[in-house]
Amino acid sequence: MLIKLREFFSNGLLTNNQLKIIALLAMTCDHVGKELLPQFDFLQTIGRLALPIFAYMIAEGAFYTKKRRKYLLNLALLAFVCQLVYFFVMGSLYQCILVTFSLSVCLIYAFDFCLKKQNLQGGLVAGAVLAAVIFICTELPLLLPRTDFWIDYGIWGVVLPLFVFLGKKKSSKLLLAALGMLLLAIDLGGMQWYSFAALPLLALYNGKRGKWKMKNLFYIYYPAHLVVIYLVSLL
Repeated sequence: MLIKLREFFSNGLLTNNQLKIIALLAMTCDHVGKELLPQFDFLQTIGRLALPIFAYMIAEGAFYTKKRRKYLLNLALLAFVCQLVYFFVMGSLYQCILVTFSLSVCLIYAFDFCLKKQNLQGGLVAGAVLAAVIFICTELPLLLPRTDFWIDYGIWGVVLPLFVFLGKKKSSKLLLAALGMLLLAIDLGGMQWYSFAALPLLALYNGKRGKWKMKNLFYIYYPAHLVVIYLVSLL
């Protein structure tokens, strides 16, 4: 019985694409709940599934991509465009999840460089990037007290994909993801504890992309659904 259960979780049932769709739906519920239907708490509760799944997939993407620079630039460019829209439309300096994950990928590549070099240069690069991320997430908001500047999910949201990336096997990735989620839940509290419901879904991940080509779906869907929600809120 235990062997069959182990094989079930090891082989997995969910592809990368399927998990991303689940995360997209959860994210949509979260944003609809925040902006349009705040009286329905369950929408934001469902939304807690999104970050752990996306963070896991960001780590997978950063590991498997053959064009690391392009991977980071695409993410950072879309983040920059979204932030310009937020600022000019709403006057907001709140940094969206794309900024969070852009910092995550920078951190991942810096630590990967350090692990491969295993010398002073690698340590200095990783240390410098980590220091910059900590400054942006924790100190910069204090230097901008009259604004709403904040990195979405804070420092532990940025570090979460790095934790997953550092795992060598599926079991260690899940354990490190759980650790990151615990630190994030302790930091943010409240509904963030519901994010642990994403772990069984991630345990069913089979490590395969799936048949559909959905590489750019998130890049298109993320700003598009925010625009729709914003327009509806104006009505």
